[in-house]
Amino acid sequence: MVEVSSAEGPADLSALPLQVDLLQLPPEVPAPGAPALRGVLDGLFSHWLSLPDTSALVGSLVQKAKTSGGGPAAAMLPSMMMQGGASVPPLSPRSPRLSRRPSGISGGQPNRSASPLRPTTTRPAKEVIPQFYFQDGRPPPLEVKKQCISTVDQLFAGHSNGLRLQEFRMVTRELCKLPTFFTTALFEKIDKDGTGFVTRYSVINIEDFKPVLRDLLDNHPGLEFLKSTPEFQERYCKLSLPCYNTCGHLTLRELKRGNLLSALRHADDEEDINKVLRYFSYEHFYVIYCKFWELDTDHDFLIDKENLIKYGNHALTYRIVDRIFSEVPRKFTSKVQGKMGYEDFVHFILSEEDKSSAPSQEYWFKCIDLDGNGMLTHNELQFFFEEQLHRMECMAQEPVLFEDILCQLIDMIGPEDDSYLTLKDFRRCKLSGHFFNILFNLNKFMAFEARDPFLIRQMREEPSLTDWDRFARREYVRLAMEEDGEDASNASGDVWDESLESPF
Repeated sequence: MVEVSSAEGPADLSALPLQVDLLQLPPEVPAPGAPALRGVLDGLFSHWLSLPDTSALVGSLVQKAKTSGGGPAAAMLPSMMMQGGASVPPLSPRSPRLSRRPSGISGGQPNRSASPLRPTTTRPAKEVIPQFYFQDGRPPPLEVKKQCISTVDQLFAGHSNGLRLQEFRMVTRELCKLPTFFTTALFEKIDKDGTGFVTRYSVINIEDFKPVLRDLLDNHPGLEFLKSTPEFQERYCKLSLPCYNTCGHLTLRELKRGNLLSALRHADDEEDINKVLRYFSYEHFYVIYCKFWELDTDHDFLIDKENLIKYGNHALTYRIVDRIFSEVPRKFTSKVQGKMGYEDFVHFILSEEDKSSAPSQEYWFKCIDLDGNGMLTHNELQFFFEEQLHRMECMAQEPVLFEDILCQLIDMIGPEDDSYLTLKDFRRCKLSGHFFNILFNLNKFMAFEARDPFLIRQMREEPSLTDWDRFARREYVRLAMEEDGEDASNASGDVWDESLESPF
């Protein structure tokens, strides 16, 4: 530290050492320690100290240092001289070091971000996530709205009072993009007051599909012959919706994600209703109804356990039939205790003849799940196979031990845990039908073991058909041949037996 008295002249101030780092020379100037610049810098520094303002500044600082007793204040003298009392030095343009200025200092202090050597930092713009959920569905683009409005104007042009039912069919097909069989249902839901007209400002809530099926029956050329038998029209309606949805109700989400609309469009374009295999084939209805008629011996449209046990030439076991009539897989719609109605039989036969479908897998899984815990244990599987084993012994078939069958069942499904099976395991498996047949359908179990080449060839030739489609085709041909044989025998003068009369 060098003490300087205010009484002494400026010449004494020249004895102060020169701190060249505080001069903040530009980068292009050589280093201050070079011999060529030493004399020049010393002369400049002496000239600066000789200035009147510098003498007054140095004198006041020395006086303050003496008053405070020296120490840290005197040690900070050189830097304070350069900043006029500033507590923090400015950032040197030559130095990339960051400023140590506290964040609370502001006012007249130099702005570190204003340094020409420091790149300007910009805060990234906030990313705006577009809306991806719409409660009523994603709104259509503006162009689509304009096109729909133009179509509405064309359809309602010249109909100031609104459209009648037949005129409304074009709205169903062209504007709503629905099969024309929806016309009656849409019209009735819109025309709630029964005026017979629908205006362009009406709205609709789709709730009931029975009018759709009624419109299908009334307008499809392939079903025109049923108009003379209204009772069979009603039973045809009871078949179609259970074929599509086995839980008894249909939500808007299921309608959009399912294939009911595509099936209706197919029916709208196809005159032969039997080519519409999904839900509306009359041949499928005919097979189901005749199967029910054969089991319902007293024709009261109700069947019991003893009737159902005869299905498929006594193919099912008593234990599985008991589970069906305990209403575990599905509650019966019939109000008679211990009796199955026609609609209940529709669900049963669809599940029995196509065990690979998701509704069928759930139907039979609930039957096998004795304790209802959502898992099929080895004991539950053995309970149902015991009756199968007994039947095989009675038929002089070579019995198969349950231990061997269990290994085969586990290999078929490939569960995540070999100690039990879940419905999720069946969803991933394509052999679920064979699994259930081994447990409670002896005829299909033996057919699978025999590997019928005729069935294998059918599956290879028509892979798009389901097990239910193949079954319905075979049965319809058989029933048609039987009916033709009966007609031929009646024409030859044989006595008619009313007990053999066909339901049609």
